[in-house]
Amino acid sequence: MVMQLCLGYMKGEHELAKDLSQEVFISVWNALDRFKAQSSYKTWVYRIAVNTCLKYIRDKKNKLTISNVEISEETRDEELSPTKQFDTLYQSIGKLNEVDRLIIMMVLDESDYALISEVMGISEGNLRVKIHRIKKTLKEIMENEK
Repeated sequence: MVMQLCLGYMKGEHELAKDLSQEVFISVWNALDRFKAQSSYKTWVYRIAVNTCLKYIRDKKNKLTISNVEISEETRDEELSPTKQFDTLYQSIGKLNEVDRLIIMMVLDESDYALISEVMGISEGNLRVKIHRIKKTLKEIMENEK
């Protein structure tokens, strides 16, 4: 779940996502004694992962370069390898705003809506509306990249 979240924030850059995932677990280990059990461990780890990714983006904003996968017009989705499809998906997710990225990554991780709404601090009804809008936006982004 942490790796997928980091992949979304790092727009599909696997090596960078691996590095950030390691940072997350180092932070979790170092802060384990400060866990107050006000939420589940999963929620707590998600928050640490999000904060780690956001901190990286803030600190390295000008230095962060993402290579885009070029897809020719005659290439169709069914001809793409699964790896390229995932890379394209993560790059598209990377174009969403930070909150939308977090939500869609949790949805892709198959987190239940109660957990996502707890992490985000919004009601489940509001979450469902946001997810619908995010999926619509993501579909538009992916269609424009073809």
